[in-house]
Amino acid sequence: MNIKQHTIQKSVTVSGVGLHTGVQANMTFLPAKPNHGIKFQRIDLEGQPIVDADVDNVVDLSRGTTIEQSGARINTVEHTLAALVGLEIDNVLIQLDGPEPPIMDGSSQMFVDALIDAGSEEQNALRNFFEVQESIFYRDKSRDVEIAALPLDDYRITVMVDYNSPVLGSQHASLTDIRQFAKEIASCRTFCFLHELEMLHKHNLIKGGDLNNAIVIVDRVVEDHELENLAKLFNKPKVEVKKEGILNNVQLRYKNEPARHKLLDIMGDLALAGRPIKAQILAARPGHAANVAFAKKLKKLMQSSSGSNIPHYDPKLPPVLDINQISKIMPHRYPFLLIDKIFHLGENSVAGIKNVTMNEPFFQGHFPGNPVMPGVLQVEAMAQIGGILVLSSVPDPENYWTYFLGIENFRFRKMVLPGDTLIIKCELLAPIKRGIAKMKGYAFVGGQMVCEGTMTASIVKKT
Repeated sequence: MNIKQHTIQKSVTVSGVGLHTGVQANMTFLPAKPNHGIKFQRIDLEGQPIVDADVDNVVDLSRGTTIEQSGARINTVEHTLAALVGLEIDNVLIQLDGPEPPIMDGSSQMFVDALIDAGSEEQNALRNFFEVQESIFYRDKSRDVEIAALPLDDYRITVMVDYNSPVLGSQHASLTDIRQFAKEIASCRTFCFLHELEMLHKHNLIKGGDLNNAIVIVDRVVEDHELENLAKLFNKPKVEVKKEGILNNVQLRYKNEPARHKLLDIMGDLALAGRPIKAQILAARPGHAANVAFAKKLKKLMQSSSGSNIPHYDPKLPPVLDINQISKIMPHRYPFLLIDKIFHLGENSVAGIKNVTMNEPFFQGHFPGNPVMPGVLQVEAMAQIGGILVLSSVPDPENYWTYFLGIENFRFRKMVLPGDTLIIKCELLAPIKRGIAKMKGYAFVGGQMVCEGTMTASIVKKT
């Protein structure tokens, strides 16, 4: 799995009709900055409102997953989201000039092809994984659905479906390596049973349905007059079927294509939890309602596990900026370069570490025999990490100086001693304007806050 966030290198557009709305739409994927996430934009509506790909925005689950925000609705998002998850694309803006992504052939394949053509670009920010620490279970007895997420330092999914059908029978599908999504899962098409078609049609769904974009499974004998009605429904001169099989005798791409498509669906729906997941997902007879309910459970756990303001630092992961890269940006040198590593750098926040050792030169004269890191140097270390954020706003940071303009409301809550690792986070309080930045900083040691305060700084071009 990718450790750093990714976007696409260039914009790319796909066009087609929506499965349920029947509306022709153009969908354009555009690159986005780190920590942007996946967002849709209805460019056909006044104000061009943004709709976050967030499980809290789900408003309808009628044969697909529909999200809505600020009065803008996006129907059937799961195939689009599955393509992005499968290609490990974290940040993208998806512009739509209609209410629903094109159904294409009923799979994610054409989205995958377009995104591969756009190219993937690694970004200077780590992915914010949700790592399942203890098994998580969901069950819907009324639908006989069970979903579980088990601890695993990877992302794997296994799906079982059983429709009590002589045509399908019981099927399993697994994805053990996300890099195989494009080859093994993306081309698997959506499906329904013949007996569901009339119900869907009565509920004003599948307006864009066609035998080229969905598999219709026939599990009973069909009379001639029914075939005539189906031909009219799909605007075909004629449809046919074997005694039991697939309408119009469409060939499956895999024997277990329906199970693989259910796996595709759950990948797309779980993307709405908002973070890449490290877990083994097991799902028995999943559907959109259960998928979304499980995604809500995951999001709730994500929020409870990240309720603290302490940034998550994993020393096993490579830094966003190591000391050599920091030295190319910051003008400070020994003994006043007080940061060692940047492990998060976003549009509005930054986090890094300062390792405190007895070899620090200031310990020779600051409380000899009782070494305590001076509070003013904690502020300086925080300012230098904040300076990385400010300097990242210009294309040539090596040509700028950073200067303090003010510090406010600093509080020191715990002594910092040799052997401590300071984890420091700075967040912009307002957008940077005319080179002036105001940010709130926090420093932690061992999960406890040691200091916090507000800083204002300016960046000035070197002359």
